[in-house]
Amino acid sequence: MSTLLVGLDVDGTIVDHDERLSDRVRESVRRLAKSGAHVVVATGRSLHGTLPVVQRLGLEEGYVVCSNGAATVRLDSSLDAGYQVVSVHTFDPSAVAGALREHLPTGLFAVEVLGRGFKVTAPFPDGELTGELDVVGFDELFTEPVMRVVVRSPDHTSSEFMDLVDAVGLHGVAYSVGWTAWLDLAPDGITKASALEEVRLRLDVDAADTVAVGDGRNDIEMLRWAARGVAMGNAPAQVQEAADEVTGPVSADGLADVLDSLLA
Repeated sequence: MSTLLVGLDVDGTIVDHDERLSDRVRESVRRLAKSGAHVVVATGRSLHGTLPVVQRLGLEEGYVVCSNGAATVRLDSSLDAGYQVVSVHTFDPSAVAGALREHLPTGLFAVEVLGRGFKVTAPFPDGELTGELDVVGFDELFTEPVMRVVVRSPDHTSSEFMDLVDAVGLHGVAYSVGWTAWLDLAPDGITKASALEEVRLRLDVDAADTVAVGDGRNDIEMLRWAARGVAMGNAPAQVQEAADEVTGPVSADGLADVLDSLLA
């Protein structure tokens, strides 16, 4: 088998939305990593929220892409933190965030602090953010360049939120809308795909030997980037349409089917 680079989304792909990780998926990931493939977890989660999943999978080396591509780390058990930061992309989101705030006066805003947690304008719904949560004023969020902004509006549906985002018009940033009324802002051009391409070049893996599996709108670029892009069966139609193929849903261990096919 050629050396593969396999990018894996977390929520809805590796684990379900109750954080359940099946034994079959865990074993398939471990076997693929032991075969010599580069297994790269690529998620919208913060680094703080991603590392526990990496540990549950038993991955002790390799790269991890977090925050929709804004941060990439290399796992290294010899370091106290257990990882080395290899790439961080930052930007000034103050103008875009200000425009969103005009349309969402009751919206919740957060800025990720790498490896620690978030600065927030007010508490988010329980369990949505991990790490230390430091409540600050809106203007204090943007006193220096940031790697990621999260905007949350519990009073809106996901479709209403997308309509609002379209109405505001977001220029000069990358963005993705989640399952709920949740918006991620990132530096322009930064996605899971751009981060995986950086990793591919570092590892000198041929572009033809890339695989990606995901289920969310923030996975579309990653699925198109990979030579073999696989959407989960629980992915919405627009995500499945962006993929080369569709596997089973997370509830049926669809990821394990893909990984086992790579090992066959």
